[in-house]
Amino acid sequence: MQTSASPSSSPERSAPIATNACGRVVVVFGVSGCGKTTLGQALAQSLGATFLDADDFHPVENVEKMRAGIALNDADRAPWLARLNDELRARSNAGESVALACSALKAVYRERIGREVPNIAWVFLDGSFELIAARMRQRVNHYMPESLLRSQFEALERPTGAIEISIELPLQEKVKRVMAAMAI
Repeated sequence: MQTSASPSSSPERSAPIATNACGRVVVVFGVSGCGKTTLGQALAQSLGATFLDADDFHPVENVEKMRAGIALNDADRAPWLARLNDELRARSNAGESVALACSALKAVYRERIGREVPNIAWVFLDGSFELIAARMRQRVNHYMPESLLRSQFEALERPTGAIEISIELPLQEKVKRVMAAMAI
């Protein structure tokens, strides 16, 4: 794992989480249905951090498009990415630690989310299309339909320098591996 904490560093390089005036930020990312929320909540609990789900920051128009089975484009995502970045910078600069669950499929999205956010760690949840599709079929009350999963895999730019975790691992093993990789 490569490390860096400077804002000009690659957004996909996970920084060892340092204790200083800024809060720690962990972004758990991957395609829909890979388990971002579950791992993000578990990491937040382990770190004593606030959990945020990026889905809660989408404008209503984005949610309606996804609910209708329409994939978002870069223009749809731009205000959402800016809002996530603003939220992470404000909370981190106030000394609050945060675990964020977010798709962050493309490198440019990760750069935008992490811009000027110190002490950020990127955790990529990796799994097969077939396994994730099966998990999505079991989900209820989520606006992201399984029909959009293929578009998420097509848009996904595999990260370099992130902490990579297999979705097939048990939750506590995922948490253990992330914490070890962040040297906590």
